[in-house]
Amino acid sequence: QVQLAESGGGLVQAGGSLRLSCAASGGTFSNYAMGWFRQAPGLEREFVAAISVTGLDTYYADSVKGRFTISRDSGKNTIHLQMNSLKPEDTAVYYCAAKGGSALAMKLRGVSDYGYWGQGTQVTVSS
Repeated sequence: QVQLAESGGGLVQAGGSLRLSCAASGGTFSNYAMGWFRQAPGLEREFVAAISVTGLDTYYADSVKGRFTISRDSGKNTIHLQMNSLKPEDTAVYYCAAKGGSALAMKLRGVSDYGYWGQGTQVTVSS
């Protein structure tokens, strides 16, 4: 069973950048497709990005396409979310998630697609 721990959140001005990390432990990292979600106050958790077990296939929400990049470092059992050109509407708690087995990244857009979640890290973008 995999455990996930996010880090890298913080306060940044609009137009700035942040890099989130999610460290996985307790499981075989290469067996899990991974994703990032976010949840703003009063709103449902929403999909941000997903990456396949190989790292060769990625998929993004339209709202972050071209600004965010998801990647995985198999040697360190870690995934990253590089966030550039941040906007106030990107403010949310960001969660990483894991799904056992291979899948196309575009098939991993739902909360129910994932079996494991981290505790989240707060990202606040000021205007």
